[in-house]
Amino acid sequence: MGRQWLHAKRAVASLKKGQANGKLLKEIMVAAKLGGPDPDGNARLFAAVAKARRESVTRDAIERAIKKGAGIGGEKLVMEHVVYEGYAPHKVPLIVEVLTDNNNRTAPEVRMLFKKGQLGAPGSNKFLFEHVGLVEAHRPGTTDIEEAAIEAGANEVEPLAHAQNDDIPADATGARFIVDRTAVHAVSQWLSQNGWTVVTSELGYIAKNFPALSEEQQMEVGDFLNALDEHDDVHRVWAAMK
Repeated sequence: MGRQWLHAKRAVASLKKGQANGKLLKEIMVAAKLGGPDPDGNARLFAAVAKARRESVTRDAIERAIKKGAGIGGEKLVMEHVVYEGYAPHKVPLIVEVLTDNNNRTAPEVRMLFKKGQLGAPGSNKFLFEHVGLVEAHRPGTTDIEEAAIEAGANEVEPLAHAQNDDIPADATGARFIVDRTAVHAVSQWLSQNGWTVVTSELGYIAKNFPALSEEQQMEVGDFLNALDEHDDVHRVWAAMK
């Protein structure tokens, strides 16, 4: 075989990087469409652009995505936001957010992923989640995240480690701030102005309860969630799993 295995490995890595960059650019387009093209006045866009830059997405690609999302120039974003409710294996509730330009193509593909997940199944369950604003950020060294949450106007805060979000440096204090949906921008701005680096600023879902799972069951659920997340049109997967 010679070095064919190495070329195959690089090809897979390149494909995954391309898929990841595609999702980053899609997030930039959606953020620009929802909140305008100015990152300084659009916390979600600011966080998306910063993440894309960390992943070495080119400036031209970022600028094109902003213009397309904001409807500036010849290209305009035609993207449908679809929310699927369902269950992962072992009756773990989940919500899947999809951004697609062709839901007639995406819908059967998502249903097929549920079918391949064996115990996974669609089904209404949004009442098992709270729809909230989520801001994830980090700050150098050690800091009091409870005090920061109070000052920023967040409702709740929880520690966030590098293992949970690889955008959080291992030697920094990371936190997830849970806020009112209308307060995402204000909280993100306060954090940015007070020494925090915001890596995520968006609306999301927090499960009200978490099923008890064995380690083996957690792995099965994790494999199912990864398969969903790898689909090009799947934007976010929210699951009742710690």
